[in-house]
Amino acid sequence: MSSPLNKPIDYLRGVGTQRADLLKTELGIFTYADLLQHYPFRYEDRSTFHTIKGIHEDMEAAQIKGRLVSLQKIGSARKQRLVAEFSDHTGTLELVWFQGIKWVEKKLRIGGEYLVYGKPVRFGSKYNITHPEIDLLTPANSKTGGFKPIYSLTDKLRKKFVDSKVLGQITFNALQDLGKQIPENLPHSLIEKFKLIPRYQAFHLIHHPKDFSHVKHATRRLKFEELFYNQLNLINQKLVKKSENEGHLFTKTELLTTFYENHLPFELTGAQKKVIKEIFFDFKSGRQMNRLLQGDVGSGKTIVSFICMLMAIDSGAQCCIMAPTEILATQHFHGLREFAEALDLKIEILTGSTKKKERELIHIGLRDGSCKIIVGTHALLEDVVQFQNLGLCVIDEQHRFGVAQRAKLWNKNKEKHPHILVMTATPIPRTLAMTLYGDLDVSVIDELPAGRKPVKTVHRYDSKRLEVFQFVRDEIKKGRQVYIVYPLIEESEQMDYKNLMDGYESVARAFPNEALSIVHGKMKPQDKEFEMQRFVKGETSIMVATTVIEVGVNVPNASLMIIENAERFGLAQLHQLRGRVGRGAEQSYCILMSGVKLSSDSRKRIQTMVETNDGFRISEVDLELRGPGDMAGTQQSGLVDLKIASLATDSKILTFAREAALSILDDDPKLEKPENQMINRHLKSGKAEHLNWSKIS
Repeated sequence: MSSPLNKPIDYLRGVGTQRADLLKTELGIFTYADLLQHYPFRYEDRSTFHTIKGIHEDMEAAQIKGRLVSLQKIGSARKQRLVAEFSDHTGTLELVWFQGIKWVEKKLRIGGEYLVYGKPVRFGSKYNITHPEIDLLTPANSKTGGFKPIYSLTDKLRKKFVDSKVLGQITFNALQDLGKQIPENLPHSLIEKFKLIPRYQAFHLIHHPKDFSHVKHATRRLKFEELFYNQLNLINQKLVKKSENEGHLFTKTELLTTFYENHLPFELTGAQKKVIKEIFFDFKSGRQMNRLLQGDVGSGKTIVSFICMLMAIDSGAQCCIMAPTEILATQHFHGLREFAEALDLKIEILTGSTKKKERELIHIGLRDGSCKIIVGTHALLEDVVQFQNLGLCVIDEQHRFGVAQRAKLWNKNKEKHPHILVMTATPIPRTLAMTLYGDLDVSVIDELPAGRKPVKTVHRYDSKRLEVFQFVRDEIKKGRQVYIVYPLIEESEQMDYKNLMDGYESVARAFPNEALSIVHGKMKPQDKEFEMQRFVKGETSIMVATTVIEVGVNVPNASLMIIENAERFGLAQLHQLRGRVGRGAEQSYCILMSGVKLSSDSRKRIQTMVETNDGFRISEVDLELRGPGDMAGTQQSGLVDLKIASLATDSKILTFAREAALSILDDDPKLEKPENQMINRHLKSGKAEHLNWSKIS
């Protein structure tokens, strides 16, 4: 039976065909459910009436009862405005309209009593309100207006006179029409346990509250419901994945022991050992692994992935590691080659610039199984790349690859899909990880290798540039190297290029005796690589670059990072950039340069960078400032479009919702018990937020 919420809005009182088409195209509202889930984003308190004498400029808005004394048009043609004199027993003010003059004029009557609402602005000795809301005073609205919902709208809707008031009325009509027919979708046990109000009541109170306590109860209920179904879907995916997909069984550790005893040049951290144990447990389970490995830049994710590859190779499988850029793939290859060769394992690299002859030999080695580890870029996804027995795929910087690309890699072994280990240096707050990667197992490396000193970060205004340049000279004298990074402002490549070149010239003038490297997005890959290598080899002491180095080379000798116009960078980007220094044993520094004028968000980002090196703390602040939409490439990862809950502020509700979903699925995986039929129905109704997750991480 179809839910009453699935009724189309076309025949709802106050809508009609034209308005229905507008709501569909502008707001994606097709059904009663869509309408009720288009929640107000704020409320105006209409419970108080003000007098004209009592208003002041600091007020956000004032609500006044009074009489229309006069009405006249001033000016001509496009500069025409409509001005009304409005008075109450304490004084007069002006009401002004610049748009929709004809429509407003028709609606108003001199001598009529009205209720006016808007922002008062002082103009000479009088106040005026521009484009006020104005309604005929009635016995109903003269007592109290209560709380008025404000909805997000588009310009096109406003031009067609669909404002918050109209949308509120339509929503009210829908709720009247539905009455108590709105189906409940949470079991009584959860409603009792978390003291939630019924669903039908939550919809009534969120759209037409009398006070803030109504809003609080309604949002709490609706957020819980949304996050509960979000988590239920994710956990279900994970259970299905684990039960359906048989995995390679890797139980041997001889190669691993040899590597530990004879070739590992440093002691692993406790966090690295813990993660290796978690992965080994997956390898022995007989189920296909889908695991996310989070760890800050330089925390040692690559060596963990290599150790896991040894377990796979010991059991007769091949491994691949895929990186988003050629520079990063080359870095992985050089880093792992000495370890692989010490164990007499054949390792190869395959990128877009691999020569045809080398390519053919690599393809043969992968097909006959003699090549045990292949490092590469997107080139690994080509159909011609076939393996004898691919058992483990390591994907670096996961959010740079789309789901379809990862699926291609997954299908390189049709008999038994390979285990997937996704590595990311973008720390993801726990709340976001639960939602973004709720269907993956998550491992975290949360400590840096011994001997690493945290990078010291300071903020300097442009006026201190001479002091900063002197510090650069001092560092170079000690034999260190320096990065100077300029922002990339996507809108204008020309501007970016000009800013970078201006910056390069000023650096060249300030350091006439130093060799400089320059790297930017417009360069050909081979030129970029050549400049990078000069810096790596120490032939240049300063690298001037745009953010192309954000995911890039490892230069232990680089001890100083200067970030120009730091206010233009996001927090995650600043943190990634800072991770390029501090790779050696020496003390490293990061200097954030900015102008004096900073927005509050920019100030908070810079302050956070100065205060902490903890990637997870930084990611929490980033989530607060930006919201989840564009963090960690969430748009392509299948993150559900949350309508009312916020991952930045609702971590507590998310935790409760996840625990509730886990407990229900643990007890009744197929939701067959009578008390879970309601959940099952809601999931099948098509209104549940089904996630288009791929089967691969």
